[in-house]
Amino acid sequence: MTRKWTWALLFTVLIMIAAVLLLNMGISKLQPKKPHFLYVPKTTDQQVEFWEAMRQGVNMAAEEFNVDVEVAGMPSESDIDGQIALLEQAIIDKPQAIILAATDYNRIVPVAKRIVEAGITLVTVDSGIKDGISSSFIATDNYEGGKKAGQLLLDTIDASKNGPVAIISVVRGSATAMERERGVRDRLGGNPAIKVLDTVYSNASEQQAYEMTLELLRSEPDLRGIAALNEPTVVGAARAIKEKQAVSRVKLIGFDNSMEEIAYLEEDVLQAIIVQKPFNMGYLAVKAALDLNAGKSVQPMIDTGSEAITKENMYASDKQKLLFPFVEK
Repeated sequence: MTRKWTWALLFTVLIMIAAVLLLNMGISKLQPKKPHFLYVPKTTDQQVEFWEAMRQGVNMAAEEFNVDVEVAGMPSESDIDGQIALLEQAIIDKPQAIILAATDYNRIVPVAKRIVEAGITLVTVDSGIKDGISSSFIATDNYEGGKKAGQLLLDTIDASKNGPVAIISVVRGSATAMERERGVRDRLGGNPAIKVLDTVYSNASEQQAYEMTLELLRSEPDLRGIAALNEPTVVGAARAIKEKQAVSRVKLIGFDNSMEEIAYLEEDVLQAIIVQKPFNMGYLAVKAALDLNAGKSVQPMIDTGSEAITKENMYASDKQKLLFPFVEK
């Protein structure tokens, strides 16, 4: 082959490569860009099964609806300043929507207002913020959940004995915790024989809940029951009750659902849990954000419901689906 033909062939190949590249560029421009959302849970601690279940719901919706969802959060639920700083940066990055589980009912309000003013769709999930700033709030009715917990505590403590009951809450200022506590107190308040102690806060730390329960068992020898308001708090309280062999005298009612909680339920250390549907929350939050961005109408409040699980009903098929949502039945 002469040099002339060699150069001609090379030139032809280069032309073909350039044509393919230009064609691909044109196709990519024609393809719609995926919506970009930011999901901010209260914590990214993978040991807390509630938030992992919600993340799976977010991921499934993202895949189903072809949405790019970035996950960012703080290691601890009590790091309110950290969540605020993260949201400030998100305003600069400007995703199309932010799905937020707020760590504080009041302190998140200013940055939430700036999110909306920046033209970013705001959807809150699990824990809301004051003034109804978000376009939609997807969560359990935590006040009703608290009332259920209060009723279960009434049903399990020995009514013939005198003694107080305690509430171990989560993070002071969290809307979820406030509503649950209000529900518990309102339900227990109807019984004049029951004294409810001042609320203590675990900061969503299993170890802090464990230490607080040990102190309650020491300082309140007639303690009759405890309502623990989230997963790590329940596990810490249960560990202390079991360790101090106080199972027969102190009844424990909790929230959420984890393998450790189920084990304590089976051992009678824990009498009942109020189980939410975090997977549904995550899934519906992504769908709500997508619909809002498309100009569709979305309900301002979507209640995903909750159910009381006890040792007596935990083996029923519908309850098993709540306790083990990712196991094929």
